[in-house]
Amino acid sequence: MYVQHFVGLIHHPKEEWEEIVEEKYSIVQCYLRYIIWLAAIPAVSVYIGTTQVGWSLGGGDTVLLTEASALPIAIAFYLVLLGAVGAMAYAMYWMEHTYGVDASLERCFMLTTFTATPMMLAGLAGLYPVMWFDVMVGLVAVTHTLKLLITGVPILGHISEERGFMFSMSVVTVGLCVLVAVLAITVILWASVTPPVFIR
Repeated sequence: MYVQHFVGLIHHPKEEWEEIVEEKYSIVQCYLRYIIWLAAIPAVSVYIGTTQVGWSLGGGDTVLLTEASALPIAIAFYLVLLGAVGAMAYAMYWMEHTYGVDASLERCFMLTTFTATPMMLAGLAGLYPVMWFDVMVGLVAVTHTLKLLITGVPILGHISEERGFMFSMSVVTVGLCVLVAVLAITVILWASVTPPVFIR
């Protein structure tokens, strides 16, 4: 069902969002059915890419992480992604009254789950950790995420497209803050808790 909805969101987003609104998902269902699996995609991909493929900075030698040091980093990354999805959904719910949005916390989780899917799928680029490639895949994913957000908010929130656009831009701002927080947590973990061990 989820894959069918996601494909529908690519081809006819407005009609598919209307179908999604009719379905009832609890927060637990969003996590157990979808988010725990989606968040595993970038975590596992980055683990494989950094331990089996490696990367090169400036055309020098290929650098790899040891499997023992990459595993706790991948697990921490996975847990941070799970927290980030929850933080985004709660932020949407917290801001909804400012914009006159009529959405429950459950609907906010549904919206976050579907709009985060392109970003999670883009995590497959971690299997091939080359900067230019990962940036290009990331830009495509961000573009599609914005499209899903802008088309989904008015339908799930029962508001006009203009108000939905304003709300979506506020969500994007919060998303950037969450991204900075994820990067900061990553740096702290790398520096103190799970330092990487490099091999050439």
